[in-house]
Amino acid sequence: MNKRRWLLWAIALLLVSGIGYWIGRPPAYSVSLGNRALQVADNQASAVTNYQVSFNLITPGTLGSVEVQFCSNDPLLTSPCTLPTGLDLSQAVISQQSGPGDFSIDPSSTATDVLLTRTPSAVAPQAVSVEFNNVTNPDTPGAYYVRLRTFAAADGTGPEVDYGGIAFYISNQLSISAEVPPYLTFCTGLTITGLNCANAQGNFIDFGELGASRTGKGTSQMLVATNAAGGYNVTVTGATLSSGTNSIANLAANDVSRPGTPQFGFNLRSNTTPPQGADPTGPGVGQPTPNYNQPNSYRFADGDVIITNSVPDTVRLYTASYIANIPPTQAAGIYVSTLTYICLADF
Repeated sequence: MNKRRWLLWAIALLLVSGIGYWIGRPPAYSVSLGNRALQVADNQASAVTNYQVSFNLITPGTLGSVEVQFCSNDPLLTSPCTLPTGLDLSQAVISQQSGPGDFSIDPSSTATDVLLTRTPSAVAPQAVSVEFNNVTNPDTPGAYYVRLRTFAAADGTGPEVDYGGIAFYISNQLSISAEVPPYLTFCTGLTITGLNCANAQGNFIDFGELGASRTGKGTSQMLVATNAAGGYNVTVTGATLSSGTNSIANLAANDVSRPGTPQFGFNLRSNTTPPQGADPTGPGVGQPTPNYNQPNSYRFADGDVIITNSVPDTVRLYTASYIANIPPTQAAGIYVSTLTYICLADF
């Protein structure tokens, strides 16, 4: 049985006139259960099959029950649950289990919400796995979600101790299991104060009138945070500034700002020529890639990875500093570029 890992991703669009951008902010959420997965023996719609739910308990203490709730909308505990049509665990039986090893299915369980119960007792953090036989898959191919909550009480009452989410997919072609990354936060803005995406402001940067003797400049910011085990990468895609069939050459190789020469590019550092920008800030440790990590040296190439980090990271704020230079012969027009920033967490 194949097991695939799914990546949480976020995209922010940057529209440039002179230069400007659109902001995209994905929702984010956090979890506490570790290494969560759902393996489906046969992932065809409406198939009667086996489900294996596995997760790592994080908090030591009394464990009396685990709620395994299936939803078709999302894995977030704060959202109302939309019941998957066709899914039926009412005839499910536990075929094998590991971990505490003494779970049974509580009679209060429903076709889409199973309560695993046991005599409450103290357990240490450990891996838990429970396999159910005789489960009927949802009747429609697509993405579905599992919401997990652990309780000290045997009947699933009281505050949850550990919680988390799992995503899985029902199709007519292959078996899939998926593990939901804990969280990814990514946003853009002219300014993002307080290292908080809720404070992202502004949606347009204008270079003003470009001339052969002056450099057009402007800045925007992006904020990233994730606890994905493999960290994250930020990629930029798009084209250079253009007006109809006329364009300003992008800096495919790093160069300093040269007024009077066609140039379009940016970096992610504090600069003196022209004076603008800021070095990365915040408690995180992510860094720009070498081509975008040189003060007063600019570049833009479609598809470049501009930020990389190989470990989980707390919030990190990056400031992009853009330049545009033109020769005296540059054709008149309103020059616009659309850039897309993609942040991908590697879990």
